[in-house]
Amino acid sequence: MNGPPRSRVFLSLGSNLGDRLGFLTAAREALAALPATAVVAVSRIYETAPQDHEEQPAFLNMVLCLETGLQPLDLLAECQRIENEHGRERGLRFGPRSLDVDILVFQDVESEEPELMLPHPRMLRRAFVLVPLAEIWGCAQGMPDLDVAALAQAVARDQVVRPYDVAEA
Repeated sequence: MNGPPRSRVFLSLGSNLGDRLGFLTAAREALAALPATAVVAVSRIYETAPQDHEEQPAFLNMVLCLETGLQPLDLLAECQRIENEHGRERGLRFGPRSLDVDILVFQDVESEEPELMLPHPRMLRRAFVLVPLAEIWGCAQGMPDLDVAALAQAVARDQVVRPYDVAEA
């Protein structure tokens, strides 16, 4: 194998401002173009109600599985660069955003560093993460032993997550 060893990573993408679908598509393409990185799997896109601050537009969300030679903090820096290039403004926590890219789980990595906590500390409470993650969890390698489908089903009872029809967008 040439280059650095690659790790599997799951990322959550979300947008609720502007061209939501366009931002998700552009982010997926930018992530696929990162050095030593390939997209392994992509969930469907879902529309979800905002959480924490409910007075904002609905979100579009999806989850990607990447295989990357980047280290976790390097990938985080790239995710933040991609967010910024697509108009992300960091104001109100959990507020509206053009693009949000979160690292959910990174193969064989656990971190409690303030800049990057892995696995993502809130992912198990969010249907907008768990439902799309369950679709592609079969790609997991070196990940925590989780029944993501059961977790998604349980959390989705209280949080509406509906498939987004891209054809009607």
